[in-house]
Amino acid sequence: MLEPFIHGLFLALGLILPLGAQNVFVFNQGVLQPRFIKALPVIITASLCDTLLILVSVLGVSLLILGSFWIKIILIGGGFIFLIYMGWSTWNSKPSNERDISANKFSLKKQVLFAASVSLLNPHAIMDTVGVIGTSSLKYQGEEKVIFAFACILVSWIWFLGLALVGRITGNLDKTGKFMLVLNKISALVMWGSAVYLLFTFLSK
Repeated sequence: MLEPFIHGLFLALGLILPLGAQNVFVFNQGVLQPRFIKALPVIITASLCDTLLILVSVLGVSLLILGSFWIKIILIGGGFIFLIYMGWSTWNSKPSNERDISANKFSLKKQVLFAASVSLLNPHAIMDTVGVIGTSSLKYQGEEKVIFAFACILVSWIWFLGLALVGRITGNLDKTGKFMLVLNKISALVMWGSAVYLLFTFLSK
């Protein structure tokens, strides 16, 4: 029973490590929020969305959904537009020295909505989850498949919690707001790069 757990652990870690819109948003909220507890809605939302994607992939439902050409077109088109918009918003945001003022721009509802959007409106992440986790889970049955899925889900929860915590520590060290300004520019470039890469990958197939 140890094999599926270790397999799921390292597989999920490999998928979640690359810098993307979801990781950037969780980290940014860790930096911006005046208290760590106020970043919890983002952490929980991102983790629940990943949990949903992993369960759907392991159960094989997503393979049926993504088998449709038009669903792929809608996902990729919507994801491309969303990432361009998110990049534009992040690029133009001007962090304040007062963390409370910056954080208030993101109400609880907006935090949850944005976290869900960067998690579920990212076709590249969805296809990675389906193609890698979903396909890898086919070698397991019964209890072993449950352990494999649990390991993948565990990585997501621990990762987002840790990412926001690192953001919180970084925010405490950055009293001028200059680091956050640079981070926003880098974040925007990452989102735009992800959008272009997503479109290029689809068109080159």
